[in-house]
Amino acid sequence: MIELLGNPLVTKLIDLSFEEDIGDGDHTSIACINENETGRSIIVAKEEGIIAGIDLAEYVFNKVDPAIQIKKFFSDGDKISNENIILEVQGSSRNILTSERTVLNFMQRLSGVATQTKKYVDELVGTKAKIIDTRKTTPGMRLLEKWAVRIGGGSNHRIGLFDMILIKDNHIDFAGGIERALEKTHQYLKEKNINLRIEIETRNVDEVRQVIKIGGVHRIMLDNFSPEMIKEALLIINGKYETEASGGITLSTLRKYAETGVNYISSGALTHSVKSIDLSLRAIK
Repeated sequence: MIELLGNPLVTKLIDLSFEEDIGDGDHTSIACINENETGRSIIVAKEEGIIAGIDLAEYVFNKVDPAIQIKKFFSDGDKISNENIILEVQGSSRNILTSERTVLNFMQRLSGVATQTKKYVDELVGTKAKIIDTRKTTPGMRLLEKWAVRIGGGSNHRIGLFDMILIKDNHIDFAGGIERALEKTHQYLKEKNINLRIEIETRNVDEVRQVIKIGGVHRIMLDNFSPEMIKEALLIINGKYETEASGGITLSTLRKYAETGVNYISSGALTHSVKSIDLSLRAIK
């Protein structure tokens, strides 16, 4: 998490969050509270879930005021219940309130992602399948949301377009077929002297056979396959490549896909349709 908090993208996101919330000043706090007044507040859970963003909260509070002190009662990844006190904040009353909404917005969203991921992870217990995320993330928050997936026990797929080759159906169609897409990809990587893992999407068993015949990939995505189709595809692949099931897989069908023996199951639902966990900040009088 330390490296993540030093990432320029995360720093820019936090700065932008303060810019949109504070503008030219927290006029309510400035008007109501004396400049030198100090106080204590607690962040409290209003429902159960998996908490994420505690370390980020400390970073955000201290970005506004390095003198603010944080006392943590939980760690990222812990299960929390309604009315649990997550952390205590002590310092300038004005600065605590100025930081409040930005801190809570991050923590609530990331805790929602971690909580959702944990549900998927629990469904996979006893299988070899791992749940992985996608690029269906909130713009600007990808690094943080993928961090929250890890907190929930999941694994990350590629971060963006730059760290892995993923040849999808549209790439195949525009390139002129699987063979042509793979040929051009290998040529490009060789010319640019780039070392990236290659994954290719397949839409049916015939395309799986084509990929096996050509080779030169690390992982085969089985997109919108039924569990029965995946079993057939796995027999053809015969352990030569990593496999990933994707497309339309829900929490209720997840176990059936995992029991096929596929290596990875990707789900955009880990990040694109989560419910934030409700948290609040309360002053201690």
